[in-house]
Amino acid sequence: MAEERDDSDQTQDPTPKRLEEAIKRGDVVKSQEVSTWFLLAGGTLTVMMFAMPSARSLQAMLRGLLANSYQIPVDDGALVALVKTLALRLGTTLGIPLLLLCVAAFVGNIIQHRLVFSTEPIRPQWSKISPAAGVKRLFSRQALASFAKGLTKLAVVGAAIAVMLWPQRYRLAGVIAADPAAILPFTLSLALRMLGIVVAILAVVAAADYLLQYRQWYERQKMSLREMKEEFRQTEGDPTVKGKLKQLRFSRMRKRMMAAVPKASVVITNPSHFAVALRYERGMKAPVCVAKGADLIARKIRELAASHDIPVIENPPLARALYGTVEIDQEIPPEHYRAVAEIISYIMRLRQAVGAARPR
Repeated sequence: MAEERDDSDQTQDPTPKRLEEAIKRGDVVKSQEVSTWFLLAGGTLTVMMFAMPSARSLQAMLRGLLANSYQIPVDDGALVALVKTLALRLGTTLGIPLLLLCVAAFVGNIIQHRLVFSTEPIRPQWSKISPAAGVKRLFSRQALASFAKGLTKLAVVGAAIAVMLWPQRYRLAGVIAADPAAILPFTLSLALRMLGIVVAILAVVAAADYLLQYRQWYERQKMSLREMKEEFRQTEGDPTVKGKLKQLRFSRMRKRMMAAVPKASVVITNPSHFAVALRYERGMKAPVCVAKGADLIARKIRELAASHDIPVIENPPLARALYGTVEIDQEIPPEHYRAVAEIISYIMRLRQAVGAARPR
């Protein structure tokens, strides 16, 4: 009952991470009907391309062997050489058809999912050897559905072949008395027609079964809300911890900014909403932003600047532009060079005038 309740909680669509983990475990979409169809289609193609040439090659080889059997030496070395020659001829004749069947079987699996190397499916599990679990699987809903699917497929394919063979019933009855040389072409033609019908029917069955298997696999991967939250914590981190770290980083950055304000050359304000502190010394390529802030932080920057005799210049457009485009410890953008240069030049002239006016 607990498992049923757990299954009923799996209401959320699986995340890409969940699907990728399932594939790595070896839990992939696998339709046996698709594999069967590729193997059968490969077999049909093999029969079409290689049946007659292979038959003629084997016929010529065996005919020559039987016709010259009285000349074949039977001593140990000659007999071994004969067996090797026959094996080589047989392998050459049947090698390509067998290779084509192997390729068809491989493609039938690889087209459904990528190559996966996992020991999870072969790991020993009690449920795989438990008699009770075996009986439960034998009479499960999935087993009954597979049994019904097999019977339906057998009935449909059998009916289609029966309809195809019915017009040939008289020719089939006369095959017994026919010339042996004519039996092979007739049998090959009939077999190819039957295979073509079976391949066509099983193509539809394989497509439908793959969609069904994919749907069942996707349903198995669904997640509960608890699992989604746990995955989010694993991938993105605990929101509480992330919030504390962000707050800590902001606090450290604010302390560093405030410590840098007394070293600034000028503070440009909005006048009350924004404040940007810039530092410039001779030899620098461009002024650098050492502190910036809005509202309360802007007020704190202005207060520090006033207490350390840092010039505070009101220029709302420039303050807004700098606040939005420059980060801490970065040079100002080139488009603001002229405006900032005018302000710094004004401050330098003002400092020189004040220095010259002081009594010596």
